[in-house]
Amino acid sequence: MIKKLDILIIRSFIGPFIAAFAISLFVLTMQFFWLYIDDLVGKGLDLITVFKLIGLVTLFWVPTALPLALLFSSIMTFGNLGESFELVAIKAAGIPLLRFMRPLLIITFFICGLAFLFANNIIPVTQLKLASLKYDIIVSKPSIEIKEGVFYDKIDGYIIKLGKKEKNDSIIHDVVIFEKIYSLQDNILVADRGIMRLTADKRFLEFILINGWRYQEKGVRNVTNTEFNRMGFKEYKKVFDMKSFQMNKSGDSAFYDPKMLSVRQLNTAIDSLEHVDSVYIKKSKAEVSPYLRFARYADSSWKHTKNPLPKLAPDKLFSDSIHQSLIDAAANQLATIKGTVFVMATDQKEKLASLELHEIEWHRKFTLSAACLVLFLIGAPLGSIIRKGGLGTPLVFAIIFFVVFHLFNTFGEKFVKSGQTNALAGMWLSSFILIPIGAFLTYKAMRDSQLLNQEFYYRTFKRLRIFLTTLKQKKTNEV
Repeated sequence: MIKKLDILIIRSFIGPFIAAFAISLFVLTMQFFWLYIDDLVGKGLDLITVFKLIGLVTLFWVPTALPLALLFSSIMTFGNLGESFELVAIKAAGIPLLRFMRPLLIITFFICGLAFLFANNIIPVTQLKLASLKYDIIVSKPSIEIKEGVFYDKIDGYIIKLGKKEKNDSIIHDVVIFEKIYSLQDNILVADRGIMRLTADKRFLEFILINGWRYQEKGVRNVTNTEFNRMGFKEYKKVFDMKSFQMNKSGDSAFYDPKMLSVRQLNTAIDSLEHVDSVYIKKSKAEVSPYLRFARYADSSWKHTKNPLPKLAPDKLFSDSIHQSLIDAAANQLATIKGTVFVMATDQKEKLASLELHEIEWHRKFTLSAACLVLFLIGAPLGSIIRKGGLGTPLVFAIIFFVVFHLFNTFGEKFVKSGQTNALAGMWLSSFILIPIGAFLTYKAMRDSQLLNQEFYYRTFKRLRIFLTTLKQKKTNEV
């Protein structure tokens, strides 16, 4: 049964929570646009595209904003109640801390479930749509993606580096273009300045280069006698075919990322990736065994027998006429085996890295919702201890604990990606650290601790100062 006390606490909580959630969501959304504001402003994007981008980015940050909002609002709610001495009156009536935390705890469990449903069902679709929209923007405005001082390799066969771009993104300076020809070395184009534009049909990207040089080397590999050409130009037109760069816009299946999968889909993907070792064992036997002919005899009937051949030096076992040919044949077989094993090892390494990414995203679905509960169990007792309402003190403590949560969450994810720990320990690292802190704060709050009371420390240091002064006077009098 809901009592008046529960209604009082819920009313005190709802307002700060809505305000904190709106502020958190706004700040996290602006973080994205602060990073890309220079690439989006003045690029001719229509309002529908801009608002769609804002909406998708906002939805993406909802599961992250919920824990921060719960932390901030719980500190503010209990801080306000403590500052107005309502907490004192409640405790004087014999009601323990956990009892008047109960209605907000029920709301927190509800928000945890909502955060999980959002992360599991909405975020995958949002991530997919956001990736598709960002790609469409890049295709229609490739200058957004080509940044100053960064090698750009998204166009097949070319690497582009721009020293500087004007605000209109059309006039470029200090241009370097590497054309990959997979021969002696790449062809190189350098120019002082130029103009970059997309053709009307959006099929080609044109570079009108001014005052530059083209370097090209012709010849055969492993031969020192090659032909090197250098051509200077006043104006040179270079056209890039965007066909290989563009994807089929008929659907979102062109994009794939573990972040775009639900828990059920991640379970299926993880189950298939976990059996990668057995697949490669069979594959290695099938692809390597034909080159190791002696391996077919290594079975249960293998017997160690004395070498019937006379004890001769290895280079005397075969005649000189076939000695070199046998060495060449063995070297070729070993090179083939090495290349096959290297390809399989690289492929297996990529599959294991993909498995780690899928496991990270699987755990992330739960850690973000569990963070709501963990941060609430820190914020509620912390607010009752500091007994300060308003925005100042609660905001400071909320930022501190959320930064701690975010840092350990990031560290744990990096530990998993680097192979230093498994996904369970890495993705739950922040929760493992913050849960004992929450338990400690709850214990202190239930016993009316003066842990964060400024007046308590002021009185303590004042007594200490008086004691030290008295002690000093006694020593002076004795002397």
